[in-house]
Amino acid sequence: MATAGKVIKCKAAIIWEVGQMPSVEEVEVAPPRSHEIRVKIVATGICRTDDHVLKGIFPNIEYPVIVGHEGAGIVESIGPGVTSVKPGDKVIPLCIPQCGECGCCLSPKANCCLKSHLCEPLQNLMPDKTSRFTCKGKQIHHFLWTSTFSEYTVMPEVSIVRIDNDAPLDKVCLFACGFSTGYGAAVNCAKVDPGSTCAIFGLGGVGLSVVMGCKVAGASRIIGIDINKDKFTKAKELGATECIAPQDFKKPMNEVLVEMTGLGVDYAFEVIGRTDIVVTALKSCHLGHGTCVLVGAPPAGSQLSIDPTLLLTGKKLIGCLLGGWKLKDALPQLVSDYMKKKFNTDALISHTLPFEKIAEGFELLHTGKSIRCVLLF
Repeated sequence: MATAGKVIKCKAAIIWEVGQMPSVEEVEVAPPRSHEIRVKIVATGICRTDDHVLKGIFPNIEYPVIVGHEGAGIVESIGPGVTSVKPGDKVIPLCIPQCGECGCCLSPKANCCLKSHLCEPLQNLMPDKTSRFTCKGKQIHHFLWTSTFSEYTVMPEVSIVRIDNDAPLDKVCLFACGFSTGYGAAVNCAKVDPGSTCAIFGLGGVGLSVVMGCKVAGASRIIGIDINKDKFTKAKELGATECIAPQDFKKPMNEVLVEMTGLGVDYAFEVIGRTDIVVTALKSCHLGHGTCVLVGAPPAGSQLSIDPTLLLTGKKLIGCLLGGWKLKDALPQLVSDYMKKKFNTDALISHTLPFEKIAEGFELLHTGKSIRCVLLF
């Protein structure tokens, strides 16, 4: 492309400091270096994790920063040594990379690449500890090597995957995080059994994706739990058999669920990011074999305190990172399945806005009015 090798000026949303809403600015995006790729982002979702950065509850973030990690776009140019994509390819950035060489990538039991920000000392620059973004003469930090709240962004090759060139980018951007995380939590991490009973705490975009996964896995009873009853209609549309709101009961939700099911649910999913709800979800599980899956991301510094006797009878508490997928391997197939109409992720998109209205998108998230808001460049 004509812009290859040149600095590109474009619009991006910068969080200048904690608590400040993203500000749309003109930024300069440097060309990709060795084993890096510059991508023109077409669409990006607003995820709760992005909001964690805004509120200062994501660990070790330096500001100013361009966040965003649920995007899809087109390769603009590639740096030396890049072999997996070429200019013009449709791609999805990966907020958890897949290097293909570390112990986790080589193991069938793990998907947390050791080159990810969660394993290396967390820093929000490129792997060489420099930034490709500047604004008003100031260095701007990256986020998870994706920074999809920028019309152009640069990422390492380990953090990108090519997808079907017919895929609608304004729809499949959700596969970068929200849908893949929730759906995979059910089918990969929990391995929900046919005929089982499931409870999902939190019916946002990720929680509804858990509902979809439980339905595909053949669960016979899928109980959605949320304080926002406006979400119940969509949850039932996607597979929930019943929905309940905690404020309608005078007893803890774990007691309610045990009464509803006998000895507790077979699978409980915490999709809010609150440690007290993790404990409630674990208590909701079947006495002898229930599995509680931690899907939501609690604020940095949170501590989980549980009575260990909860686990002695056979209950399990497990973690779930991006649905357990090795993303470079899994995303092309998930997108292909979407193209074949094996699941309806379009139902998760409640709002579509031009990128300039990103502040409105965050407000929809804060007020609970959106499931997923997608921003278009």
